[in-house]
Amino acid sequence: MSVAEAKTMDMSSILMGAYQVGDLINNSAEVADYLYWKQAVEQDFEAQRLVREFNKAKDLFEECERFGHFHPDYHAALDKVQAVQSLLEQVESINRFKEAEERLDQLLYTISKTIATAVSDTIKVPGGLDTGSGGGCSSCGSGGSCSSCG
Repeated sequence: MSVAEAKTMDMSSILMGAYQVGDLINNSAEVADYLYWKQAVEQDFEAQRLVREFNKAKDLFEECERFGHFHPDYHAALDKVQAVQSLLEQVESINRFKEAEERLDQLLYTISKTIATAVSDTIKVPGGLDTGSGGGCSSCGSGGSCSSCG
């Protein structure tokens, strides 16, 4: 067996293990809860109405923000974004979705960190909740990755 064949076999084993880990993750309670609440948000008429309102307010604020505090509508646009975000934070399906998303993010981060430290203590872990760059939904106020609210 050549070195190239051995490397191919090693890569195949690694990839098969990765798919097995992926299957375990997909069958986890965290993923099931995440998918349940994602669908709940998608089917919640009030949540969707507020998300659309939030996106409109956010777009207006971003336009004003280009000119900063000197834009005549800057403070009103900021107040509108904050008011709609406050309403979004009162919607149970969105709150539950954000909690489920955070638990899933924590699971994925823990798995990534476990794999990385198994290789080396100096490898950086992508995402890293401890750096404050965890996921979240910009549309429902948690920071940027909610596919159901976009």
